[in-house]
Amino acid sequence: MTRTLEVVNPFDLNVIGSVPLKGWDEIDSYLSTATQLHKNRKGWLPAHHRIEILRKTAVLMQDRFENLAFQIANEGGKPLVDARVEVTRAIDGVGLCIKEIAGLAGKQIPMNLTQAGDGRTAFTQREPIGPVVAVSAFNHPLNLIVHQVAPAIATGCPVLVKPADDTPLSCKAFVDILYEAGLPEEWCCFVPCDIPTAEKLVTDPRVAFFSFIGSAKVGWMLKSKLAPGTRCALEHGGAASVIIDSSADIEAMIPSLVKGGFYHSGQVCVSVQRVMAPKGMADDIAQLLADAASKLCVGNAIDEQTDAGPLIRPHEVDRVSNWVAEAKQAGAKILTGGDKLGATTYAPTVLLRPPLDIKVSRQEIFGPVVCVYEHDTIDDSISQANDLPFAFQASIYSNNLDMAMKAIEQLDATAVMVNDHTAFRVDWMPFAGRKQSGYGIGGIGYTMHDMTQEKMAVIKV
Repeated sequence: MTRTLEVVNPFDLNVIGSVPLKGWDEIDSYLSTATQLHKNRKGWLPAHHRIEILRKTAVLMQDRFENLAFQIANEGGKPLVDARVEVTRAIDGVGLCIKEIAGLAGKQIPMNLTQAGDGRTAFTQREPIGPVVAVSAFNHPLNLIVHQVAPAIATGCPVLVKPADDTPLSCKAFVDILYEAGLPEEWCCFVPCDIPTAEKLVTDPRVAFFSFIGSAKVGWMLKSKLAPGTRCALEHGGAASVIIDSSADIEAMIPSLVKGGFYHSGQVCVSVQRVMAPKGMADDIAQLLADAASKLCVGNAIDEQTDAGPLIRPHEVDRVSNWVAEAKQAGAKILTGGDKLGATTYAPTVLLRPPLDIKVSRQEIFGPVVCVYEHDTIDDSISQANDLPFAFQASIYSNNLDMAMKAIEQLDATAVMVNDHTAFRVDWMPFAGRKQSGYGIGGIGYTMHDMTQEKMAVIKV
């Protein structure tokens, strides 16, 4: 009997759809086909064919813009205003893949630098790495799929994609659009499945490249079990730090921090979590944040007026509630929020001076909670920011160039934003975590590079 995965709206928990789960026999067949597609070099899709498919894909996505946005909001709980931004990014991401195809070029290697190389000409070219398996997360259910699947199509790699259990409908919609745009179905397989089957797929020796977006616990576990030779990229989360210098434009900063901290109810891997303010300014900054956060409309993401939607599952609401309760008991001051608004929603919350050794200060909250701390010097702020096993994006608000450069030089982060929040991203920039926050570099062009491998020809003349 075929099992199905029911999909619910995370706000009211009403069933909005379902997808059949794939068993191992079916997935094994898909993987065998993918392997043969890669081995049959004469059957590789030419670049102009891949470009044509992706161009048609972008057009079809634009035609279905509102339907895709509503689906993101309905299954993922991201407010419509932000879901529309995600669709725009996803369409642009497909366009980026098209542009990057022309960059999949090799180069000439000089051979006559020593006598041993005389009489030879050498050059490199890039080839598709082979079957790709992509395992995705719920929080950007369309754009993350585009980041994992479209580069595989662009580089000529057959791909099997397992969406997050909570948000498979956006993934299926994208795969179906690829088929409609002309991609032969065997080149991209939609494989929702249970955890044991997914692990069996990921660790199969036929997998050439594994792309994972999700929790560090699961990602590092799967990486440890990969077959010899399988390449991978892992994108996890962190506890993003923001440093505020005394020269910062506070009025301009507050809306930015509110967006970075409460966008998608904080369910973003680089969401603003820890704000380090100068001594004597922390109370005022925290209160300004609290005042702005208290005005956010929390509700069903499919409603136009909603600013902050539900958390993805009720147990996440319970977890966030427990973490905040722990912070309050340990001495943190709750300036706004600190309450469940229902089984599926939590109030946007600002905490002032939580202790540094509790969960909200040391682990990724992944919920609508921002913590504000006070420090004597910027060196103290940088020290706290770097004192975690995670390192992803960080930021500093300052109108002092020396302070901004000091933060850029000393923060342990893959990207440091100046006068912008930590969740800023455009899809052509490198996007990656250090230490426990990830492995490899994301971003459309960087992913396409990882999904290809270099081959050199040396010709003796």
